[in-house]
Amino acid sequence: MQLLAVFIFFTRLPFWKIKEVPKEYFKNVVFYWPLVGILTGGTMATILYFAGQIFPLRIAVILALISRILITGALHEDGLADFFDGFGGGITKERTLSIMKDSHIGTYGVLALILYYILSYSILTSLPLNLCIVTVVVGDIFAKALASNIINLLPYARKEEDSKAKNIYNKMKPINFILIILMGILPVLLLLPFEYYFAIILPVLLFFFLINMMKRRISGYTGDCCGALFLLCEIAFYISILAIFAIH
Repeated sequence: MQLLAVFIFFTRLPFWKIKEVPKEYFKNVVFYWPLVGILTGGTMATILYFAGQIFPLRIAVILALISRILITGALHEDGLADFFDGFGGGITKERTLSIMKDSHIGTYGVLALILYYILSYSILTSLPLNLCIVTVVVGDIFAKALASNIINLLPYARKEEDSKAKNIYNKMKPINFILIILMGILPVLLLLPFEYYFAIILPVLLFFFLINMMKRRISGYTGDCCGALFLLCEIAFYISILAIFAIH
């Protein structure tokens, strides 16, 4: 039941048709977020592999990026845009949260999405196909595991009734925290060559920088912050992979 709630919440695939899930299960979905990365990252990798046998890498990368948008319904991209609109246009906590809740996208949000996809496309097309495939799988799972720790470090910045999803996530138990770290690290250790292990450093540093920014600006986090944190940590991972590839 819990896993069903996770895939209903984080994807737009018709898992909801299987069985109705009680609301309380959605309070724990963040802990299982990396498992969704196996689906989304795995789908991207599969499309990259097969499309890469037929088309130039640049076409395969575009198809892979589109596949995740279709699976998630651009859930995280919506968070990224709202995050940049709020933190770019708001000064006070109240104004920042108000902008983030507004369904209309602003200049900061548009620019954030454009730059995110330009960077993603440019980085992935600069890598060999095999390394590109591994990068999207590991990056997706690792960045989700890293970003999920936001609920352990910050309180929710709004009241539950004011949240978009009408849901506040439960903090992880100590055992869950250990498991989430393992879920994020194992793909790195199992799929990447040793020299690429260092690619996790920049995302971790960025994670703590953004956590500190959220704490100062809005005294907590929102669902949009989760989505933005995931995508920003992922792009930091991509950048690190490319840098290490270029050095070697």
